[in-house]
Amino acid sequence: EKTVTVYSQGVNQSSQGTDKVNAIINCHLATGRIGKPGAGPFSVTGQPNAMGGREVGGMANMLAAHMEIENLEHRERVRRFWKTPEIAGKPGLKAVEMFKAVADGRVKALWIMATNPVDSMPDAGAVEAAIKACPFVVVSDVLAETDTVRHAHVRLPATAWGEKDGTVTNSERCISRQRAFLPAPGEARP
Repeated sequence: EKTVTVYSQGVNQSSQGTDKVNAIINCHLATGRIGKPGAGPFSVTGQPNAMGGREVGGMANMLAAHMEIENLEHRERVRRFWKTPEIAGKPGLKAVEMFKAVADGRVKALWIMATNPVDSMPDAGAVEAAIKACPFVVVSDVLAETDTVRHAHVRLPATAWGEKDGTVTNSERCISRQRAFLPAPGEARP
C-alpha cells in the first residue's frame, strides 16, 4: 500500500518537532511503508533552498555534506576542502538557543540573511525582543520591509533567486542549476 506523509514547518518548528518527525518516520518503519516508490515521509522545508543550505554546511550542528562536527576526520576533510586553518570542534547554537543567547547578552551581534525570524520562529515575541535588544543587527534580504528588517542597524540588499547563478535543492532533493534571468538591482549582492 502506498502512503506518503508530507509535513512542513508546523511539525518541524515546534518545541516537540524532533519527537513529531521521529513519530512520523517510526510509523512508516513499523508499517513497512518506506524506501519504495510511493511510500515514506516527505519533509517540505519552509524556506527556499533550506535543504541546499544544510548540504553546504549552513547549520550550527552539522558540517557540509551532513558530516559531523564532533568527528575529527570529518572536520579535517571539510577544512581541507574549504581551505581554512580551523573548524570549530563543537556545534554552535541552534536557532532557538541562539535567540535565547541574544536575549541574555551572550551574543551581541547578529547577521540575519534571507529569513524573517520575527515571523517564522516559535515564540516570535521573544525573538523580536531579543533582536530589539541586540547591540548590533545586520539583515541581508531582498525585501526592504519585514518584521525583522525593521530592527536592523545595517540593511544590506540581497539578490533574489532569479538575479543570481547557482544551484538549488528542491523538495525532492534534486539539485538543479539556476541561471540569473534578471540583473541584480542597485547594490544588491548574492
